[in-house]
Amino acid sequence: MERTAELSLWTPESWRTRDALQQPEYPDAAALEAVLADLRALPPLVTSWEILQLRQLLGDAAAGRCFVLQAGDCAERFAACTPTRITNSLKVLLQMSLVLVMGAQRPVIRMGRFAGQYAKPRSAPVEVRGGVELPSYRGDNVNRPEFTRAARTPDPALLLRGYERAALTLNFVRALVKGGFADLHHPEYFELDWAANSPLADEYHRMVETINESLRFTEHVLGVRAGATDRIDFYTCHEALHLGSEEAQTRRVPRRAGYFNLTTHFPWIGLRTNDPEGAHVEYMRGIENPIGIKVGPGTTRESIGRWLEALDPGRQPGRLTLIHRCGAQRIGDELPSLIEATRAEGGNVLWIADPMHGNTHITASGVKTRRFDDIYSEVEQSFDIHRAMGGKLGGVHIEVTGENVTECTGGSNGPNESDLGRAYESEIDPRLNYEQSLELAFLIARKMKADEQAG
Repeated sequence: MERTAELSLWTPESWRTRDALQQPEYPDAAALEAVLADLRALPPLVTSWEILQLRQLLGDAAAGRCFVLQAGDCAERFAACTPTRITNSLKVLLQMSLVLVMGAQRPVIRMGRFAGQYAKPRSAPVEVRGGVELPSYRGDNVNRPEFTRAARTPDPALLLRGYERAALTLNFVRALVKGGFADLHHPEYFELDWAANSPLADEYHRMVETINESLRFTEHVLGVRAGATDRIDFYTCHEALHLGSEEAQTRRVPRRAGYFNLTTHFPWIGLRTNDPEGAHVEYMRGIENPIGIKVGPGTTRESIGRWLEALDPGRQPGRLTLIHRCGAQRIGDELPSLIEATRAEGGNVLWIADPMHGNTHITASGVKTRRFDDIYSEVEQSFDIHRAMGGKLGGVHIEVTGENVTECTGGSNGPNESDLGRAYESEIDPRLNYEQSLELAFLIARKMKADEQAG
């Protein structure tokens, strides 16, 4: 009854009574409200039954029956809403998940950081170049990266463009999956042409052939075709940062209780906006979606307890995911206390490792990058720590791209620091390219298989 009474005080706009961090400052409030009114009238991007299906699957992942691959762009660009770019992103997710299935020997839940990952928090509200101070670039939903006053001024019309690009992306992904693009009988559909000479290509093809042989055997024995390709096999996720746009697509649906954020299946709260008393937590507590929170060094038991009471008072599997981002050098000291605090508060959460954001550094020449070895080290330590504490790591959260970029260093065939300028595209955070992503998936799969064999 207390939870019902508390939620009766919640509305999609009640976050406005709290301190809302990382929100853009629009020069024309009336123009912003006009755009939000348009968004409220537009069709949803996802459905409530997909959301509830994912919530059930994440409950299975929390119990160790599934594994989550949450991967995609750091920040999507409107210009990347093209068939080739979208297809390449989907191919990377497919190939990584296929490798993980073989390692985990259990289903993999694919959540793409696409169709809505258009806004990013920034460490500083302004950027200074040559004595000129302008607002920081916050993603294509807010402003543009060019260092001019016009480009950096937040423009509410971009929210509509973001909605449209998200709809186009999601529609194309759905069409590809519906049309059999993800069918394991035809793995050639999700080959990346430029990666044919990858040192991992042969191993990947051997794995695919093993799966094909298993499928053919199953179908011969049972007399039916294995695997359905006409269902939603991919879910979308993004950081629920811009609260006005999230609110605009939050609504009730017929024959279901509660409110749903219908812009995405899985919204999460970032490390910079996870204040238990802040606007982002207030917004998230009233929606029925499964939700995530980024945690890391400095996260206290008090905060964990307050998140659980606000967001998951019933301690329901699949409702709350904690995404830990500590850094390879600190995870051994930080993660055990996070796990202990969550257990002490009665949390029944899904744990996902984000090995990207705690391992960012700046080179001597001023380029933001990440080392492949640090990324894998944090993942490997995450598996070991959860296992040592009697639990299981339930997934990984990785920033990747299907393009042949040079943004992160290392890997068996990866760039070094002097190569970073050759194909560095990201405006915010560095991403793993295809070869690095696939290599990471193989390493994770081997780690999971070794852990399972060890009992």
